[in-house]
Amino acid sequence: MKILLIGSGGREHALAWRLSQSPLCTQLFTAPGNPGTARHGTNRPDLSVADHAAVAAFCRAERIGLVVVGPEAPLVAGLVDDLKAAGIRAFGPTRDAARLEGSKGFTKDLCAEYGIPTAAFARFTGLAEARAYVKAQGAPIVVKADGLAAGKGVTVAESVEQAEDALEALFADPGAEVVIEECLFGEEASFFALCDGTRAIPIGTAQDHKRVYDGDRGPNTGGMGAYAPAAVVTPEIEARVMAEIIAPTLAGMRDRGCPFTGILYAGLMLTADGPKLIEYNTRFGDPEAQVLMPRLSSDLVPALLSACDGDLTGVTLESDPARAALTVVMAAAGYPGAVVRGSVIRGIEAAEGTGVHVFQAGTRAEGDRLLADGGRVLAVTALGDSVTEAQGRAYAAVARIDWPEGFCRRDIGYRAVAREAEGDASDAAPAHA
Repeated sequence: MKILLIGSGGREHALAWRLSQSPLCTQLFTAPGNPGTARHGTNRPDLSVADHAAVAAFCRAERIGLVVVGPEAPLVAGLVDDLKAAGIRAFGPTRDAARLEGSKGFTKDLCAEYGIPTAAFARFTGLAEARAYVKAQGAPIVVKADGLAAGKGVTVAESVEQAEDALEALFADPGAEVVIEECLFGEEASFFALCDGTRAIPIGTAQDHKRVYDGDRGPNTGGMGAYAPAAVVTPEIEARVMAEIIAPTLAGMRDRGCPFTGILYAGLMLTADGPKLIEYNTRFGDPEAQVLMPRLSSDLVPALLSACDGDLTGVTLESDPARAALTVVMAAAGYPGAVVRGSVIRGIEAAEGTGVHVFQAGTRAEGDRLLADGGRVLAVTALGDSVTEAQGRAYAAVARIDWPEGFCRRDIGYRAVAREAEGDASDAAPAHA
């Protein structure tokens, strides 16, 4: 079977690596792709993902058996709808179902109607009303852009003044809509489920690091690193998430006439009252895919086909329970603001090895040179018997990469490493008489 993968980031490199390993995959195309995805198939930078008719024509000409859409923007734009209308099997939600990510207001309204636990909220289309609400509620408070913002449209305001600044920035765009939420307290985790419109199967958990600097300081980013699994998501919490969050979401989408098929990625806050939904994404996360894919021990392609066909009965996606994965994002100087492009990256081959992968994102090839060409440029990923071991191997690989113009956080996985150290100390402690 020929497969077309849509996207060009680190998530797509990780997916290309995994999809190309399936015995069902005879040829993999990635549009537009990057130098990393080219290692596992054929890039098609000439194919405009925004031109849905051109994508469909390519699929017919190449007899593509499955299209896998990586990023959120093509999903929200209805690429899956147009491919299905052309008789082409495509994995991902329809335009209407992708509103779970494309509109935070839509999701919050769904939560209110179906009793899905989430933060208290209000929606606004005008600055004056939003400012008055913030002043009445006080801080801390969370301000979110309603639409897609590449992971950077959220401000956790520690003061009313900071919230007002965020509102002014968001409402500078004509037609802006904003969601303002109460600030939840607890530990965050990412939960992933594969859905066929009616059923869902859990496929993994992770924890990412959004802030740009060590110690969770600085502005939010698309993600500076992640690790899996998230030990804080116990089997009991997983069961609650499936019953209280995922299942009613699928029911609500069916009731609205837009059943959800694809990856449902729930951002969770694990509060004292139990798990609550922060927001949904409708695709694999980035950089979460970079830690989910290496741990996966099942063939991904048959599961995606079953979801497309609306029947996940009997399907499981297993991850190696004895292995942890951790990824460190190397970003270009200036990220998440304006970045320096064109610097030369060396040493990727030296960094990779058994259980270590360097997934490329913002890169481009120029002859035999690899150049930085974006904000988040590399995702250096390692497996280990623990998060601590995976962390050590990932940072050892980072040290082998020669890219003076890049930077990374040095504390990815610090919570999990601390927990593992506490567990070791507890095991070594003498028993009390």
